Amino acid sequence: MIICILAGGPLELVPDLHPYKDRPDVIWAGVDRGVYSLIRIGIQPNEAFGDFDSVTSEELNFLQEQLGHLHIYPSQKDQTDLEIALEWAMSKKPEKIILFGATGGRADHYLANIQLLAQPGLINQPQSHIYIEDTTNILFLKTPGTYGVKKLQNKKYISFIPITPEIKGITLRGFKYPLENRNISMGSTLCISNELLYEDGTFSFEEGILLVVRSSD
Repeated sequence: MIICILAGGPLELVPDLHPYKDRPDVIWAGVDRGVYSLIRIGIQPNEAFGDFDSVTSEELNFLQEQLGHLHIYPSQKDQTDLEIALEWAMSKKPEKIILFGATGGRADHYLANIQLLAQPGLINQPQSHIYIEDTTNILFLKTPGTYGVKKLQNKKYISFIPITPEIKGITLRGFKYPLENRNISMGSTLCISNELLYEDGTFSFEEGILLVVRSSD
């Protein structure tokens, strides 16, 4: 099972969602204005979350008519709407969660959405893989281990960014710029804009949390 979540980020940064539209293994959820956007592009969300402060009263009435039930939360709360939706998604124990509409727009939301993936309750559940996707990037986090990566047709570059103070023992094999058992600190740009030399490569590290970014030109 795959859960796809559309948040309220700029629609021009949201990739084409229709490849997921009719897949029987996909469950859709919308977050705040993302609910309205899903319906407008012809995707009926299974669940809808938010305080809905980014839609007009007319649009909210439209959503209630279309869906019948919305998970409406107060605007003053200790979690973002996306965090609430992500916790719901994790409770379903899917194989994969893909977040769309989570980049661009307000920088605070963009950065918070990346850090959201590093919460212990999320990153320590290896049965689910969580990705943030937009028109240019695929972002995901990894904890220590060894991982295989494959070339992607439209994602030439791959970057490894520390989001903990230090990454220990990072090794990159099959890359244009290989590394062997290096330590890199938060703020380092050593592992930005690498490329796979072959169809497959591997990366590994011993300590820390890495943000992996697959990007197009």
